[in-house]
Amino acid sequence: MGFSSFQIVKVLMLSAFSFVLAAAATPLLTHFLYKYKKNIRSDLSKTPIFSKLHAHKTGTPTMGGILIWGTVLLMVFLFFIIPQFFPGFIAPEFNFLSRKETLLPLGVLLASALVGLVDDVFNVKKMGATGGGLRLWHRLLIFTAIALIAAWWFFFKLEWTIVRIPFYTVMDIGWWTIPLFIFIIVATAFSVNETDGLDGLAGGVLLAAFATYAAISFTQGKEDLATFCGVICGALLAFLWFNIHPARFFMGDTGSMALGITLGVVAILTNTIWLLPFIGFILVIESGSVIIQTISKISRSGKKVFHSTPIHHHFEALGWGEPKIVMRFWIISAVMAVLGLVLFLIDKNLV
Repeated sequence: MGFSSFQIVKVLMLSAFSFVLAAAATPLLTHFLYKYKKNIRSDLSKTPIFSKLHAHKTGTPTMGGILIWGTVLLMVFLFFIIPQFFPGFIAPEFNFLSRKETLLPLGVLLASALVGLVDDVFNVKKMGATGGGLRLWHRLLIFTAIALIAAWWFFFKLEWTIVRIPFYTVMDIGWWTIPLFIFIIVATAFSVNETDGLDGLAGGVLLAAFATYAAISFTQGKEDLATFCGVICGALLAFLWFNIHPARFFMGDTGSMALGITLGVVAILTNTIWLLPFIGFILVIESGSVIIQTISKISRSGKKVFHSTPIHHHFEALGWGEPKIVMRFWIISAVMAVLGLVLFLIDKNLV
């Protein structure tokens, strides 16, 4: 299909404007965040390697993910809400909020961001049952509930029951879409959360993923979804400006969990869930290392495969510098994202 110049301008211009808006808002956010200091895990008996490697980061604020989802929310306000009250002030064509394409990803982004924000606040204030925020099973339950709502929306509101079989055909799997979509959304969310462990790591990995999905959405004619992904990319770029080593602030659960759930929803909306292991290759590796480590410790009487997990901490323990790990993971993410885009284009022309 053909693309108009306006469609291209819309995606690129709003992405750039998102970056400018987020960068301009950062000083105000930083002033707020530095009232809340990040405390590194203090239980040396459970995480001795992590605690030693990251002790110098104590005092760096968390909750930097507010910058990303806050920018997206502000962009929606500017280009959807304002034109409703002031017609002609902003061209309605720049609005990218639509029921079919972006209402769901925006909804799960904000819902999971607020849950993550509560968890971050509990963590900073040493609240919760463990004094370190919500328990893992509490978080799993809450984010599974959000994923369940998203899966319900796909099935009943969008009447989505089709899954693409790459290089072959599409298959109607009926109500099985609900458990499948829940698994994808929750797994992606926790994978991003595990990746958010070094300065700039999660931000760079997510930037490659959302940029790729912006391109995929655009080629599918999903202009609003492409713009939505582009707006996230712009905000992520501004976040990375301040999050690269040494980080001024961390993403926190309010960013990592929210963006992870949103990434999973976008993958489903583009019917490219089979591409997630490529586009999110680093996310798979990070989660895989945790799973392997856990299984090894349970089945081999506490013996470990890695010095520390997720795997980026293993490389830290081997003596790799933090910037070296992050930059190499960025390179891998970019290469695998391009590979994912290539596979998408080949599949698109074959099926």
